Amino acid sequence: MVSVCFYLHTHQPLRLKNFRIFDIGKEKNYFDEERNRMYLERIIKKSYLPTNQILLDLIHKTDGKFKVSFSITGVLLEQLENYPKVLESFKKIVDTGCCDLVGETYYHSLASVFSLNEFKRQIKKQEKKLNEVFGIKPKTFRNTELVYQNEIGKFVEGLGYKGILAEGWDKVLEWRSPCFVYKGKDSNICVLLKHYKLSDDIAFRFSERRWEGWPLTADKFSNWIDKHNGNGNIINLFMDYETFGEHQWKETGIFEFLKHFPLKILEKGNDFVTTTESIKKFKPVAEIDFQNIVSWADTERDLSAWIGNRMQQTALSEIYRLEKEALKYGDRKLIDNWRKLQISDHFYYMCTKWFADGDVHKYFNPYKTPYDCFIIFMNALNDLKLRLEYIKKIKTNYMSKRFLEEVPKGSEFYCKDGRVFRKLEELAQALKDMDAKTFLHHVNEEKNDFENWIRDVVGDIVLANRIKRAKKQSTIARAISARIARLNLL
Repeated sequence: MVSVCFYLHTHQPLRLKNFRIFDIGKEKNYFDEERNRMYLERIIKKSYLPTNQILLDLIHKTDGKFKVSFSITGVLLEQLENYPKVLESFKKIVDTGCCDLVGETYYHSLASVFSLNEFKRQIKKQEKKLNEVFGIKPKTFRNTELVYQNEIGKFVEGLGYKGILAEGWDKVLEWRSPCFVYKGKDSNICVLLKHYKLSDDIAFRFSERRWEGWPLTADKFSNWIDKHNGNGNIINLFMDYETFGEHQWKETGIFEFLKHFPLKILEKGNDFVTTTESIKKFKPVAEIDFQNIVSWADTERDLSAWIGNRMQQTALSEIYRLEKEALKYGDRKLIDNWRKLQISDHFYYMCTKWFADGDVHKYFNPYKTPYDCFIIFMNALNDLKLRLEYIKKIKTNYMSKRFLEEVPKGSEFYCKDGRVFRKLEELAQALKDMDAKTFLHHVNEEKNDFENWIRDVVGDIVLANRIKRAKKQSTIARAISARIARLNLL
């Protein structure tokens, strides 16, 4: 008997809107809500709902002998909150007890490569989300794009995980087979290796008429699985969820294949296991050494799809460089935006590899060129930096003697009563005897000219923030005078 571990990765990114350089400092929404909704609704209709129904039917039809494992990113779960019917379809499968939920990073990020602290935070956030939605804590883990290295396995084990998914890449395996459970080097974590040839027969080659295995039928595929009897314990079929209905359209016969190949596998006396069951059922046969990072992407199985050019390297370096200050000073929305800018798809769209992997990189890519993606991303990132600097100054009560100096010529404040203010002290003095009509001209329900001048010209955003919502003349006068007194002590 050979066991089949059928795992589907479920994720949809948040694509950026056309964020221009002119939007920096003005527009705070970085994501194209309409486009993201369009893509998601298309995938829900073509893939999620019909595939979930087939999977649920298979579980019931086989009396629970068919089993499946999912990972669903937190980013996607957030989006699916607006589609309760879809979330319910996933819950029904999980509730059968024949489905395993696999842990991962909430934001589908490459944090494991750039910041282990952030990696840990996103894993914990994902665990919390899975518990909230499904009431389950995962015991096995898959890193973004199946990125794995010895140190990552050891780190994930330290977070309490018993197993981790990885690519069964020939250069690592050498003479060994991916059809066994292995132990990670320098750790005790169980490593489940993707059988990429059989997985890719479904995920990539199913509709390829020039492929020698076409057409792929349930009988043919189950025979290929069965041939591993005596040559391995487990066949790990790992692929994107969107394989069914989106990457491979309904017209290719992919749904009919999905309905029947599990039944054929069971007919031959083989069985299905979840990721958690597989590491309980099979003991590691040997230690596996991933000295270098391996992913499941492209022909190279490395990180070149995300860090292969200077644009990607610059963007990734800049986003993770903000980690310390974003977490220390950022508000909840800014931190969430910072993390959503870590979604690995942003950097994938910047990829300039256009040969064998070209069509894959273009899939669901909203940008005309990788360069457009880089420019838009950096514009959004620069806006986030400005927001962070603003919040930081407010939180640290930013003070500088230069706020007391005269403003540059041409930047003076021209008051309704004819007076001209060149420095804060002049404005403070004028507020003491300013008539109500003049004050109301500058400060009313629609505007606060004093706040704008102090923020944009004087540069004291802390003071500007303090008087932003003030409507009384005495309140503004006291705030400015108190600020001047403190600045004079510097």
